[in-house]
Parts: sequence; structure tokens; C-alpha cells
Amino acid sequence: MNTLISGAIFGGALTASGVYQPSVIVSQLSFTNFHMIQVFLTAAAGSAAVVSLAPTSLSPRPASPINLFSIYDGNILGGLLLGTGMMLSGACPGTVLAQLGVGVKSGFYAFAGAAAAGVVWSAGLGQYLKSREKKAKEIQIQQDKKELVTVQELLGVSKPVVLLGLESMFLGIVYLAAKYTVPGPEAKIPPPVGGLLIAASQLFSLVLRKSLLGTSTSYEEVGGWVLGGKLMPEKYKTMLFSAGMIGGAAILSRLVPAFGEVTEVAVSPVSAALGGFLMILGSRMAGGCTSGHGISGISLLSVSSFFTVAACFFAGGVTGLLLS
Repeated sequence: MNTLISGAIFGGALTASGVYQPSVIVSQLSFTNFHMIQVFLTAAAGSAAVVSLAPTSLSPRPASPINLFSIYDGNILGGLLLGTGMMLSGACPGTVLAQLGVGVKSGFYAFAGAAAAGVVWSAGLGQYLKSREKKAKEIQIQQDKKELVTVQELLGVSKPVVLLGLESMFLGIVYLAAKYTVPGPEAKIPPPVGGLLIAASQLFSLVLRKSLLGTSTSYEEVGGWVLGGKLMPEKYKTMLFSAGMIGGAAILSRLVPAFGEVTEVAVSPVSAALGGFLMILGSRMAGGCTSGHGISGISLLSVSSFFTVAACFFAGGVTGLLLS
């Protein structure tokens, strides 16, 4: 029950923030509106504060190598696929669940593509890339190279200094975006307030289920279930969290109809499905998505998360410019 409640809170926060809307994601990645970046960076900054004050120790996200060119090659290539898929579908692995709850048409096609990617991953691709990851880490050990998992380890400075710098940078960008840009019609509440709601959902996730936000694993679980796995709550806990997200978005959008008013944007069924497929393959390759890496991983100051998110927004921005 705690997992469902936590998911519902996160789904409601995404819905209230407006960032679930395809128009918000597409306009951000095509640099015509900066609603999404305000929500995202406020959520990341708020989540970092929440995580830093958590009484329990939380492990940062390690690299997801695939033994091609770097210990972070899986994060980089996965991030590139994730960002491209986001621009094509107008969704990300988490927001597509809110889209289902609200009833966004393109979200159903994006989810179909995402579920198909989960099946492909569970059918063997995931196992193959895991074997490559194991090989890459064996080589790293043989070469006596220690992975610098956190930003403070990489820079050789204290964690409080990194946190202060990160918070200052993120909030500075949010301030400039809020001051010099005009929110689109999707913003029923100020975008930074929406970001704070998402950060609050991180707090609830920690309290209720002792875990940070993240959704892309649920698609792998869906794939395993489609391929014959037994549906057990203890095994498919991320699916339960995702179901809660859909329910939370559905309930809030009906209680407050303004949050369910969707600004139309041209996302064809083919583009949505292809984008959904790419973003899940990318998320699983990188070991996390825009919530798992972008909000939770950055909150933990994980180097792998910064590589993933940077690659994601780079690819999304390039795809947005090419399509505009």
C-alpha cells in the first residue's frame, strides 16, 4: 500500500507541475519554452536537500558501462537514446504514466513503445549488456582503476561544497528562466512550485517505501511479466509504484480539471511509439531515467547521473532543433 500511495503522490506532483504534458517537453527540447527546466532543476535541488538530510545512508548510482569506450559509455549512449526518445514522444519514462492517467492520446502510443522495449530488454538484450558491464568492470579492476562514483570524489572537494555549488547553480538558472521567460499555457501553478511538489514526493518516497524515485525498472518488469514471469508484489514493486502514478494523475486531474487541460502538440502515433521504445532502451542501458538519474541520482551527486542527464538533454535538444 505504501508503494501505491508513494506512486500516487509522485504522479499527482507531475500532473500539478504540468511537466507531464507533451507540449512542455517538446517546447523545452526545441528551446521555445523553459517550463520544464524550471520544474526539473527545482525538483533536483529540492530532492538534493531532502536526500542530504535523510537519516539513512543512500548509495550513489554507479556507472553503467557496456565495454566500448569508457566506464560511462552506457550512461552516455543510454542518455542519448533517452533524450532522442523524449523529443520524439513528448514523454519520459515517468511522465508517460501521468499521461495515461490524464488521458493524453500520444501517451498510450508512447507507453506501447516503452512496453515493447521492456520486452526486448527482458528477452535478452539486458542480459547481454549486463555481461558486457561485468567485463568492463573486470578490466577496470585488472587495471587497478577505482571508479569515482560521486562528484565530490571526482573533484576532490567536500560534499557540502559540492551541494552548495549545485544548489546555487540550479536555483540561479531557475531564477533567470523565471525572470526572463514567460510560462506557457500548461503552467497552472508556477513551474518552481511544481518542482517543489516533486521534491516533496521524493520525501514521501523515502518515508513510505525507504526508496528514491525511479520508474524505468517497471518497464523491464512489464517485459518480464509479458514473457511469462509471475506477477508478485515483492518482485514487481516498481510496477506497483507506476500503477500508483497513473492513479494519482487520474485522480488529481479529475478533482482539479485545470491540471488535466492538455495543450495540443503534434506527436504522431508512430513518433510516440518509436520515442517510447528508444527512451526505455536508453534508460535501462544507462541504469535509470529522468527521475532515477535526473532527480534521485543527481541528488546523490552520482557522476553517472550527470553524464546520463547531460547526454539526454544534448540529444533531445539536437533532435528538437532538427525537427523544428
